[in-house]
Amino acid sequence: MVIPYAELLGLSVEPGETAPTYVMPFAVDVIGRPGFLHGGAIGGLLEMAAVGALKQALADEGAVRIKPINLTVDYMRGGRDKPTRARGTVTRLGTRVANVEAVAWQDEPDRPIAAARMNYLIVR
Repeated sequence: MVIPYAELLGLSVEPGETAPTYVMPFAVDVIGRPGFLHGGAIGGLLEMAAVGALKQALADEGAVRIKPINLTVDYMRGGRDKPTRARGTVTRLGTRVANVEAVAWQDEPDRPIAAARMNYLIVR
């Protein structure tokens, strides 16, 4: 299934053992001020990474719907004109609520440009 917003951002997916890594190329569709990524594009990338991690964690359960409860994004440095990667981590998976963190980086995962914390309602 192709997600239209992910397609707009030009996202590609690199599979991972615990969660996929999403890659967003620098393109005219994601520019904010000249030479930098738009904060909304970074936030969208983080959300896609979080949802990808949660779906992978719930893959054995079959048809499960997830609904966002809240989202907090911390912007740490400007995203420059290069590919940006993001990966989510499920920090708590309860019966009704999941807590997920996601981190976006460009050169090194240890130097993130943004991070997010999200809570999702799980409808089984």
